[in-house]
Amino acid sequence: MDHENGQNGQSGQNGTIVEARELRKVYRGGSEVEALKGIDLDIARGELLAIIGPSGSGKTTLLNCLSGLERIDGGEVLVDGKDLAKLSDDDRTEYRAKSMGFVFQAFNLLPVLSAVENVEIPMLLLGESSKQARARAMETLENVGLAPRANHRPDQLSGGEQQRVAVARALVHRPAVVFADEPTGNLDSESTQSILDLFLRLNADGQTIVMVTHNPAVAGAARRTIAMRDGLIEQGAIDPKEAVATPGPVGVPPAS
Repeated sequence: MDHENGQNGQSGQNGTIVEARELRKVYRGGSEVEALKGIDLDIARGELLAIIGPSGSGKTTLLNCLSGLERIDGGEVLVDGKDLAKLSDDDRTEYRAKSMGFVFQAFNLLPVLSAVENVEIPMLLLGESSKQARARAMETLENVGLAPRANHRPDQLSGGEQQRVAVARALVHRPAVVFADEPTGNLDSESTQSILDLFLRLNADGQTIVMVTHNPAVAGAARRTIAMRDGLIEQGAIDPKEAVATPGPVGVPPAS
């Protein structure tokens, strides 16, 4: 295995869910900026992976390219065996809707809808009946501990509760992988710990989660952490099958 770039020829215990090879991304404006410089990375099914690095290191760009939110300029990305670059825009959008869930720093909840109505949106977009979508949304809210708040609008929920709704929305269609970009960035230390505990529990149940974070405690709870700098993976690339063991309890220090 190449410890500099994360390439690993062997799959994880339950298979590799995300594979990137020679992944390149270039932004073109007044001048060209190579944001990703030939990344090789395997992510095992059932892994909880944290991506860290200073601002401008390429971590969010990597997340967006792994998930197909941004087109790549070189190499390939396979998600559950599907080559994203070979899909049309419409097919890639449909594949994301079916196979991926997303959690962002901004909760991105529709303010006029209740928690359960926000959560059921992905199911409705996939063509499920209103009855089935509502049942699955309630089941998922129960899973994240928010069933009693199902009929509350976002402005009636705390920041931590809103992010739990966003996590439920990402999970409701049972995606192969959840991508999270700074999921605790807008939360206080108590809410951060709550979301972290939720991610750890979901991952223990087999959910693959790939997250970008600036928070060392959040990153420290992950099964594996990769550090990025200047568009390259700088450290932390280990065999992903080693990253499915359960770590010990992790606490988030109070905000200073």
